[in-house]
This record gives sequence, C-alpha cells and structure tokens, in this order.
Amino acid sequence: MQADLTERVLRGLYSAALYLLVPVTLYHLVWRGFRQRAYFQRWDERYASYPPATPAAPLWLHAVSVGEVNAAAPLVDRLRALRPDLPLVITTITPTGSERVRALWGDAVLHVYLPYDLPGAVGRFLDRFRPVLALIVETELWPNLLFGCRDRGIPTYILNARLSARSLRGYRVLAPLVRRALASVHRVAAQSEDDARRFVALGARPQAVQVTGNLKFDMAEVDTTGFVADFRAALGVARPVWIAASTHPQEEAAVLAAHRRLRQHHPDALLLWAPRHPERFRAAALAAREAGFAVACRSGDTWPRSDAGVFVIDTLGELPRFYACAAIAFVGGSLQPIGGHNLLEPAATGTAILSGPHLHNFADIARRLREAQAMRVVDDADALGDALRELFEDAQARREMVEGAARLLAEGRGALERTLALIAPSLPLP
Repeated sequence: MQADLTERVLRGLYSAALYLLVPVTLYHLVWRGFRQRAYFQRWDERYASYPPATPAAPLWLHAVSVGEVNAAAPLVDRLRALRPDLPLVITTITPTGSERVRALWGDAVLHVYLPYDLPGAVGRFLDRFRPVLALIVETELWPNLLFGCRDRGIPTYILNARLSARSLRGYRVLAPLVRRALASVHRVAAQSEDDARRFVALGARPQAVQVTGNLKFDMAEVDTTGFVADFRAALGVARPVWIAASTHPQEEAAVLAAHRRLRQHHPDALLLWAPRHPERFRAAALAAREAGFAVACRSGDTWPRSDAGVFVIDTLGELPRFYACAAIAFVGGSLQPIGGHNLLEPAATGTAILSGPHLHNFADIARRLREAQAMRVVDDADALGDALRELFEDAQARREMVEGAARLLAEGRGALERTLALIAPSLPLP
C-alpha cells in the first residue's frame, strides 16, 4: 500500500511539472519550426488528438527518429511478413523520423507522432489505438507512458535497448519514478552486457533483461551498385572522395579545416557532407563557400560538379548510398560530445571509418570495431586531416579496415531472430 501511495505521489509531482511546462512545448515546436518547417505541422498528434476515423492498431512500435527507425526496419519487415493480419502503428518524435517511416513503408503502416508524456495525452493515445503489444526501440523511458501500458495490461518491450553510463547518471533526478516505471516493463532486450547491467541498475527486473545483440547488425543490405556507377560517371575522373556524415554544428569548422588540410596534398579531394539535421543543410553549404570551396548540393545539382570541392547532401534517406561512394567516412557526433552515431552503416558499405573520441552512445560497437582494427579515432581537426591523408595514400590500410568491418558484421548478426523469439509469446494468436 505504501508503494502504491509513493508511486501516486511521484507520478502526481512529475505530471504536474509536465503540465506546467506545456507552454514550453509550444515554444519548442515554434522554435524548431523556424528551422524545420515540418515542426509547424500536426500539432494535434503531439497532444494525442486524432480524427475520429483513425483506426486501432494492435501492434505499436516507437522509434524516436531516423536512426531508430532504420534499426527497427528489419524487425518491422519481418513482423509484417509473419503477421499481415495485425495492423501496425509506428510513432516517432521527429519529422525526419516520420519521413523515414513513409519512405520505407508508405501507407502500409500507420504513423503518428508520440504525444508528450502527459497523463491525459498518453491515455488518449493508448485508448485510441488499443495496442496489445508495445515495442519501444532503444532508450525512450517515459514514466506515464510505461505506467499507462502497465495499467491497461499491455506488455511492453524495450528492444535494441542501450543505456550509456552518461544517460544512467542523467536519470538520477527521476530515479525513484523511473525505477518503478521500468520495473513494469515485460522484457528489456539489451544490445550488450554493459547495457543490460545499466538497465538493471536503473530499475529493470534482472529476470526481465536479456542480451539479444544489436539489430543494426541485421539491417538489410542496400544495393548501391547502380548509384555508385552513376556517381562515378558524373564525377568523370577518379578523385579522392570522403564523407562527413551526421555532423553537428560544433563539428562543422573541424570538417572544413580537415578538408583544407587534406587538399594541401590532394588538391582534387572531394568532401561529401551530410549534416545530421536538415536545418543545418543551408548553413553547411554557406560555411563551405565562406571557407573558399566551390559547393554543389544534392537537391540543386544532383551530382558534384567538376569544380566542386564540397558536395552537400541536403536530402534524406540517401546516406547509405553516399557512404558507398566514398573511400573514407567520418561519422559525426563524436568530435562534439554528442556520443556518436551509427558506425555500422559505413561498415556495411565497405567504407573505412574515422570517428572522434566521444562514442558513449555506441561504446560497444566502437570497441568491437577498434578491436577488429576496422575504425580509427581522431581527437581534432588536424588529426582528422592527417588520418584522411594517410588512408588515401595507403590503400592496403583501407582494405584491412574494410575487411575487419566485414568480419565483424558477419559475426554480429542474429539479434533479429533473438528479438523475434523474445516477443513471440506476447503476439496475439492469428
């Protein structure tokens, strides 16, 4: 009884704080909308207001943004193949995640934004779609959402679950509440032993936590042959090509400095540049021009012009194909203390990988890539430029990195089958 009272008090204080912050959520949507117009749209979904004709969906999967959608794609494809009788709703938080869902599955799945973690909004969401199973990808621990599923008897799975030491520390302020919410989760399918230990430390029941591996190892291969051929034909002559992917604002100057350093020795080197967020596309192109580079863009020029030193990839969903066009990839979010981004995408396309030192979001994959000698870590712009030069001048070193990554990818597969086996008992009967 005391536990129930404590929970009610904690939930009440948490929910009251969220309701007081509702004006801040509106400000956030407006602020983001000036940078990415899609944030001005579909506000009703953010507060769980849906048209009367919106259908129920027995299967619900939540993937916060593009990376999580891509990670979940093999699982979604298998579930749709195994159980075509079960309508599926996929929620995201970002418009880019929404666009990725539409690009992968079109109208074959229902997509809405996940509402804010307000008790009323969560209740309306769950009552509208009436899911019999909740699949949450990676690390989305919203207390009211988890309690809402528990109170309605909806088994909740956290899949491809990861929790860095930094994130674990970040949950301290809400630890008593998160601990109770996480204890209600049916199963946690952790990426690694370290992730599993941290989820238990945060409050997950030890018997509910299982290491299943990383679904990103099971991503479907992308056929890049025709795309790469078109890229090279447009390029006309062989040039040293590298890509800076998923970069953040504080990394942009370092990317341009490294490219300038590389071109001192390879004047015809070409940088393919894919900023992490769409609102940075124009800023990246402007920064490259101000740095003295001739710039082309995917949306306006299709392919790099012969005089271009920088080609900005200002479109969505094409990153894996452009990875395949480059000999070397720098994966961003790692010189700036973001925690890194998906290192397996360039590994899967046969591209040598460079990264900054901030990799706490992908610590297990980064460690395994380094052990396989399939990735190098650089500390700053000068080191990035030097590593680019070294690898462009040592084809054997690049080949060894690519071969090490290929072996690691082959060894890492299997998370999809283990995840399907884990959730199978909670699937409704046909």
